[in-house]
Order: sequence, then C-alpha cells, then structure tokens
Amino acid sequence: MNKVKQQIHYRCDDTIRGGIRGQNVAVAVLDTGMAVHPDLKGRILAFYDCVNRRCGMYDDSGHGTHVGGILAGDGRLSRGEYGGIAPEAELVIVKVLDSKGEGSVEQILEGIKWIQDHYKRYGIRVVNISVGARKGLDGKKEQDLIEAVEILWDLGITVVVSAGNQGPETGSIAVPGNSRKVITVGALDEPGMKNACSGVGPTDRCIVKPELVAPGYHVASCNSRYFKTKIPYVRKSGTSMATPAVSGAAALFLSKYPEARNVDVKLKFRKACECGEEEEDKGWGCLRIDWLLA
Repeated sequence: MNKVKQQIHYRCDDTIRGGIRGQNVAVAVLDTGMAVHPDLKGRILAFYDCVNRRCGMYDDSGHGTHVGGILAGDGRLSRGEYGGIAPEAELVIVKVLDSKGEGSVEQILEGIKWIQDHYKRYGIRVVNISVGARKGLDGKKEQDLIEAVEILWDLGITVVVSAGNQGPETGSIAVPGNSRKVITVGALDEPGMKNACSGVGPTDRCIVKPELVAPGYHVASCNSRYFKTKIPYVRKSGTSMATPAVSGAAALFLSKYPEARNVDVKLKFRKACECGEEEEDKGWGCLRIDWLLA
C-alpha cells in the first residue's frame, strides 16, 4: 500500500494533520463478503448475504476482505505500512459473489436494492463495486444492472465501479462500469508490464471510459485467512484493487466536505488527475490525492 500511496501522492502526514481519514463516511462494498481482520475492527456497520443467506460476517473467497483493506484498513498489524486510503471510514458489507468470485446478475441486483433500502439507515455515501459482468451478457440483464447503479447515483450516492479485467482491447469495459453516470476505475499500468488487462472504452454509446485510473497490480492488503495462517496481508492484482483506492479517496473528500454531492466528487476527481502523453485509455489520468484534498 505504501507504493500505491506514493503513486497517487497520498501524504499520510497531511491527512493526519488535517484530520481527514474518512471519518463520518460509510462506504458500502459489494463483493465476496468480509472476514474478521484486526485492521478493520470496529468499523463494520452491517453485513448482508445475497449468496448463502448467512447472518454472521464471512468471506469465503478473500477478494472482498482485500478490497476492504485497500479502502479502509487502518494498517495496525503493519504499523500503518499497509493501511488503506480512508482508515477511519465505516463499511457496510454486501456479499453478492461466491467463494469463486462469481455471482448472478440477480444477486448483484438484490445487493444494490438492499443498499437502496438501507442507505439512509447507515449513512452510506459511497458504494464500491469491484464487480463486472463478462462480455456477452444478455441485453436485458445488462440494462437492469446499469439502471440499478444509476438509481443509486440518482439517490446522491457516489458509485465507484471497476473497469473490469477484459482489456486492453477497445470497448472492453465491464458492465455496469459502462454506465454514463458512475465513476469507472481502471488499473494503472506499471513500467514494463506485458499483461495489462484493464478494461477500456469507449462504450457502445460512445462514452469515454474509464474516468480515471489508480494502482491495481501487486497490491498488498488484508488477508481473509489471517487468523488461520497468521499472515496478515496478501497481494492481488486487477481493476478490483484500483477501485477501492478511488472509493477511499471519495470517502476522504466527503469527510473533508460533508455537504458535497456525488456530482461534486466526480468533478473534483476530473481536476485531481494527472495524465501523461498518449494515455487516452486512462481517461482523466491517474488520481492524485494531494490535488483532491487541496
């Protein structure tokens, strides 16, 4: 995470000194669930399971716990080295994917509907969706997913969605990242990388995607099997890892400016990205936290 923070110009001293750590902001995470982990202790507000209908919090894949750590882990097991972007944000966990990281459109739609029904109760300001449907999805189901995330957006929630890992061919943005309203995140390529897979636009409706990119390859974050293995962190790669970095940044911004709307967040992101030459597939460019909170 230190490498990620360096790449997005996240200055820990500045956020600590300014008191901006994501406090008073709740983020919903639609993923594989969440395991108990010390770095997230005391900040899980609710857990809802669309897959197995279990009540107790769990993560039988590890993907969701890793995503949650990038977004909001406090890094206590690493003395802050592997702390997340918004270490005081609270999380609402909605399990929509199974142990293989797979899920049906119906489960994802149920999870989104649950957020619609409960966002006021838990004060949800941001939704992180590190989930994307593969190419060839039925047209009706694709439209249902897009409409569902746009309903969340119209409720005033900042919806952050992964670009998917079906790139880098043109037109490879995963559903529902192809929505014109949501903030779609790609993974920043690393120097010398040969296997970049981040989805890129434009969409079928000629919308430029992703909006921005963040580091997403070889990211160390919370291990869902910590209490069994005593290994606190593991590395994972993909746009799923880039997305919570941006969701965490949105939580920081809303923590500093609690009256800001989701459209304000999106506009500020546009001004807080750095784009290199010949990087049209990176949208506005790579997120810079220092510019976002300036």
